[in-house]
Amino acid sequence: MARAALQLGVRELAEIAGVSFTTISRFETGKSGLQHSTAEAIRKTLEARGIQFLEDGQMSAGTGVTIRKD
Repeated sequence: MARAALQLGVRELAEIAGVSFTTISRFETGKSGLQHSTAEAIRKTLEARGIQFLEDGQMSAGTGVTIRKD
């Protein structure tokens, strides 16, 4: 959802985050999980572009993402 909100393609996110296209593709289709370091690289990349990850109860009925309004 975060990638789509930023209108980033899988290949573009992979390049910016420094991870492989296959890793992101397999994760998004539920075929594999992510190593902690890979998840952090993706998260930091998305946050740097305005995504805010929400914890349960934080402007949401559950865990989710939103675009930060600066």
